[in-house]
Amino acid sequence: MFLYSYNNKRYHTLDYHYKNKYHKKVFKVSLNAGFSCPNLDGKVGYGGCIYCSKSGSGEFAGNKEDNIVKQFIEGKEKMLKKWPDAKYIGYFQARTNTYAPVEKLKEVYEPILKQENVVGLNIATRPDSISEDCLTYLEDLNKRTDLTIELGLQTINEKTTQLINRCHNLKCFEDMVKKLRDKKIDVVVHIINGLPKETKEDMINTVKYLNKLDIQGIKIHMLSIVKDTPLETYYKKEKFHVLTKEEYIDIVITQLEYLRPEIIIHRITGDPKKEELIEPQWLIKKFCVLNDIDKEMKRRNTYQGAKC
Repeated sequence: MFLYSYNNKRYHTLDYHYKNKYHKKVFKVSLNAGFSCPNLDGKVGYGGCIYCSKSGSGEFAGNKEDNIVKQFIEGKEKMLKKWPDAKYIGYFQARTNTYAPVEKLKEVYEPILKQENVVGLNIATRPDSISEDCLTYLEDLNKRTDLTIELGLQTINEKTTQLINRCHNLKCFEDMVKKLRDKKIDVVVHIINGLPKETKEDMINTVKYLNKLDIQGIKIHMLSIVKDTPLETYYKKEKFHVLTKEEYIDIVITQLEYLRPEIIIHRITGDPKKEELIEPQWLIKKFCVLNDIDKEMKRRNTYQGAKC
């Protein structure tokens, strides 16, 4: 039996982590604080990452026009009936959530911490968008709540990084991971499988690299080609190969085998909006993908960390 599991999962699920830590159901409430991105406004680049949607990966976050507390309460109320004694984490999801002066960050972070049954914050950002002042504030937050910083990496392949217009390099990412860990702040890393022209070996190498770093979690996404993005234009022009569900499952399982068992798997597939998705259409059936990963891991008799 896999060490970090209480059901048929053969990898270290976030649900397992939270239930063991808090002994209750824990939900993330996705929030949109209306932040921008340095890759949009010209600080590091223009146009943003080619795959990024109009919502800045915040498809299921709140309405940025609403007060941040209102967003949180509305998100929380969706879970209250089924889980009346649950705990909550405020998830600042849309765009780059440290890309503002510290005083602005405090205006949106602190009110969420004051809400009933909130045990932490997850803050999604870029490795080139955390100032020294912000680091000091995050260190303080980390002493007061369960803080996790989510860093976008996507791939270690520098050619791919340029192609998708990330506008930061691998050293920038490494340096920020070290700065955060020096302050004992937990780090979760986002990667994307199926990026244009990447091979299975490229995707496995990204995970092998991350396995050597002091990270606490990972989010594995399948590349979503969504409407009104530069990626849509590139796809229609280049017609690059989009992973099949079977290919994706095979790659994810191999990636899990190369990850230390203690690394928490925060996400293992994408969750795009049906009406915005161009390819791959199999992503719409999220739970089928999750179930098929479980079945194939069982068939192979493998588990997270099997090849470490």
